[in-house]
Amino acid sequence: MALLLPGGPAVGRRRPPARIPAAQGRLARRLTRAGAGEGLATHVVRYRHRGWNGAAAHPVEDALWAADEVVRRYGDVPVCLVGTDLGGRAALRAAGHPAVTCAVAIALWLPDPEAVLDPEPVRQLVGRRVLLVHGTNDERTDPDLSYRLAERAKKINREVCRFEVHSDGHGLRQHRAEVLALTADFVRGTLFGHPCARPLADALAAPPPLGLRMPLACGFGETLGH
Repeated sequence: MALLLPGGPAVGRRRPPARIPAAQGRLARRLTRAGAGEGLATHVVRYRHRGWNGAAAHPVEDALWAADEVVRRYGDVPVCLVGTDLGGRAALRAAGHPAVTCAVAIALWLPDPEAVLDPEPVRQLVGRRVLLVHGTNDERTDPDLSYRLAERAKKINREVCRFEVHSDGHGLRQHRAEVLALTADFVRGTLFGHPCARPLADALAAPPPLGLRMPLACGFGETLGH
């Protein structure tokens, strides 16, 4: 099961529109194709509130509720949380749920560490496989913050890797196909035990900083066959 967590503003208490964001729709279709042989189901989580909203961390509550619903409806199945922007932060925060085995954070949004009292937690990532993807030209969410979080997580969990998409921005539009292929390969490999593509396997095995600054090559995924 893959639960997709969309992005959103830092503050916003209105309910998001019912329509699925285009980025999540593309990602859901790519994951469904990749896991068709194993019956992978994907669901986009609809938040109760548009924003993160400080200490309330509303998207985390929604992600945990969705994971509970998976267990209630499907039983003991592994869950991957796949989040974009603000949803990436929610995916990592909610990864401690017992049903979650892996998490993906794409263009991860984190607040300025000088504006918060406590550092972003990473202890809940122990025992999970984690992938972060960030564009080096992202002007909305600082890629250095996602690197620093990945570095802290890697110290307590070897199963953490991070890919850098050089010259791409927050929407990762220039290398969308590669990002979708990387995410699908990670989810398929982690949930169903398939061998991961060589760059992904190398990134997971490499120590910092190599495994946390792995460049995402142009054309990644063209020969994966799924």
